[in-house]
Amino acid sequence: MDGLRAVLSAVRVTLVFWVICGLLYPLAVVGVGQLAFHRQANGSMIRNASGQIVGSAHIGQNFSGNGWFWGRPSATLNPATGKPEPYAANNSGGSNLGPTNAALEAEVKANLQTFLAADPGARADQVPLDLLESSGSGLDPDITPASALLQVPRVAAATGLSPSTLRRLVREDTRNGVFIRLFGAPHVNVLRLNLALQRLEGGH
Repeated sequence: MDGLRAVLSAVRVTLVFWVICGLLYPLAVVGVGQLAFHRQANGSMIRNASGQIVGSAHIGQNFSGNGWFWGRPSATLNPATGKPEPYAANNSGGSNLGPTNAALEAEVKANLQTFLAADPGARADQVPLDLLESSGSGLDPDITPASALLQVPRVAAATGLSPSTLRRLVREDTRNGVFIRLFGAPHVNVLRLNLALQRLEGGH
């Protein structure tokens, strides 16, 4: 009899904690998220001028044409083929190469040469590291304001927009990003910046 009571007691405790942890707590978290942080809880989606969802503020995209602002290099791989695929959102991860790794040095040099070839007016010592090294997630959507401003001459030449107009776009999209004056740094979201650029070009 004592054994049966112990079993029933264990079942009751299991059911109570299942209801609390498996139902009530998740529903409470979802409810608070939807009420207080609706945009963030639904992926911080970014829409274009037509109202279509074109991406998330937290996941970068691969921009490579001279008429776009470029983001950070991405070391993500296609999970099906194992081949490099920039900003593969279903396979987040960095290259995990250490600072003394020869492959990392070669990667940085290659990224630098690619950037200098597209931006012949820039000097090697002007290029910020966030344009040369991939992030730990491989999905970083932001670059520093200095990285965006350095690309202004190339984008101006490709689009016909004035450098002053492009610098204004960069300033308008720059977010402070500093939390309690200790953490973070000013940054520019590349997707938002390119959408603003697209609107100036008439939606091209």
